[in-house]
Amino acid sequence: MNTVTHHLPDWMIRAYVAGGLGRAFSLVVAAHVTLCDECRAQMEGEEASGGIVFEDQRPEAVAVDLKARVMASLDTVPASPAQPAQQGIYPGAVMAALKGRAPRWRTLGGGIRQAVLSHDAEGSARLLYIPGRVAVPDHGHKGLELTLVLQGSFADETGRFAVGDVEVAGAELEHQPIAEQGAPCICLAATDAPLRFSSFVPRLLQPIFRI
Repeated sequence: MNTVTHHLPDWMIRAYVAGGLGRAFSLVVAAHVTLCDECRAQMEGEEASGGIVFEDQRPEAVAVDLKARVMASLDTVPASPAQPAQQGIYPGAVMAALKGRAPRWRTLGGGIRQAVLSHDAEGSARLLYIPGRVAVPDHGHKGLELTLVLQGSFADETGRFAVGDVEVAGAELEHQPIAEQGAPCICLAATDAPLRFSSFVPRLLQPIFRI
């Protein structure tokens, strides 16, 4: 297991367990906890705490035909497919988002590539491929950005991030991540609002690349 030094905030793990996170952020949480013993243990503790709360609730009366209706509905709802196992550097949750296929990379320029996994009104999730010693354009944030390292490493104004580490960047942070020398840095990134680029060209291309 990797030695993870940058973790998810407590509130985000609680929101994930409670079902209160959007699709993009949930994907990062699900992937991170497969790489981080500490956050996975915390998630399991939150799940156990939630179970205790439910056990303490006073039972409510239900309709006499509820069981029959639930059993009938099971015949019409398809079973959820099992989450794929980790393949290479990609955790099972990411492989599920990829539908078991290799990422379909799209060039952004400067050797940087991306593969969009989801994009909706609540936010977006994407894989980023950044060659060693290449910098992402300087940018700020209109909302929250989560970046989970799956391969390689990068560094920015806040520190160094290696495999399993997740950077939580809010509106107060403007940074320029740089992939470190060695294997290309591959990250899973999720945002709930468009990024705020400092340079003209990235701003011009932003609607096309949905970042």
